[in-house]
Amino acid sequence: MPLNFQSLSMMDLRNAPGEALDRVALKGESFIVERNGHQLACLVPLSRFMPDIQPVRLSKELERLQKQEEHHNLSLTDDNELELHFRREGAAKEITLTVRLPHGFPNTAPKVYASPVPEGAPHRWADGSLCIFGAMAVWNPGAHDVSNVLKFARRWLQGLEAWKASGAWPGGEAK
Repeated sequence: MPLNFQSLSMMDLRNAPGEALDRVALKGESFIVERNGHQLACLVPLSRFMPDIQPVRLSKELERLQKQEEHHNLSLTDDNELELHFRREGAAKEITLTVRLPHGFPNTAPKVYASPVPEGAPHRWADGSLCIFGAMAVWNPGAHDVSNVLKFARRWLQGLEAWKASGAWPGGEAK
């Protein structure tokens, strides 16, 4: 989404800094701050650069993973969503699980991707994410965390191995 900057004079910013910041933080507006006709700075929503996830929750998630010795790499998507990448050995090749924490996590369920996955592998959504929470919203932000997501994803990987061996998904037909 492109940034559409509006001009904001330094005087207006000095007179009502809270109002300007609220417009940026709550309404997503962006400003170029000007003084005497010169552009000095810009104000943009933090979500343009960082995921919209509460820092305390994110810190707890990462600490829990460290305690469980879940080794991961972090990255940001083009949409500034946080991704955690986990490597796993599976059926003679490495499989990477990617847990994408969307803006608003944990109130919005994470998406999980596995790579590489054979073409036509079942129990995935149209975007390729794993169907680990089911069609109904099974994600519970108060009870679930990234550790639970990994457990569900690893159970999905076990189902994938069974499907590759037999053509049937354990516990039900292949989608």
